[in-house]
Amino acid sequence: MGEISEEELFSAFSEQADALAKGGADGIVLETMGDLAEIKIALAAAKRTGLPVVACMCFDSGKNKDRTLMGVTPEQAAEELTDAGADVVGANCGQGIEGYIGICERLCQSTTLPVWIKANAGLPVIEDGKAVYQTTAEQFADSIPAVLEKGASFIGGCCGTSPDFIRVVSSHLSDDRRGPHQTH
Repeated sequence: MGEISEEELFSAFSEQADALAKGGADGIVLETMGDLAEIKIALAAAKRTGLPVVACMCFDSGKNKDRTLMGVTPEQAAEELTDAGADVVGANCGQGIEGYIGICERLCQSTTLPVWIKANAGLPVIEDGKAVYQTTAEQFADSIPAVLEKGASFIGGCCGTSPDFIRVVSSHLSDDRRGPHQTH
């Protein structure tokens, strides 16, 4: 793990997970991870709380943007995180919703667990020194049916999205796809 030991990582992740559980969290989401060893340590620490744990990796590297920075494939992530005890596996950040359609399918083919997808509003461009996401809420929402068709159980937005994105996505879904939860 480099300059930190597995024990130190486990201790740090445990402290955070315990604080979330004590604070009344309904579940724990581990996200934007690129290294299987690290996320499995975080997962073990989070599972100690008894809360459900979502384990997500960021697929933003490789020729086809279908690997994590450390070279992990969706299949490897789904299989190893399932075996390690995740309640939900998934992907977040790193690219736009279109890129997560195929990744969602590959995750779903490699696990029986629910799959979580939280994509960015595309990739940012720098304008006047600021990161600007050019994908609109409507464009984002237009790709959601394809992600759901590939098997996603949970969908959301990461960098560059806003509550408006989620409202637009929700308005495009039928009542049976929206489920019993309210959007905030």
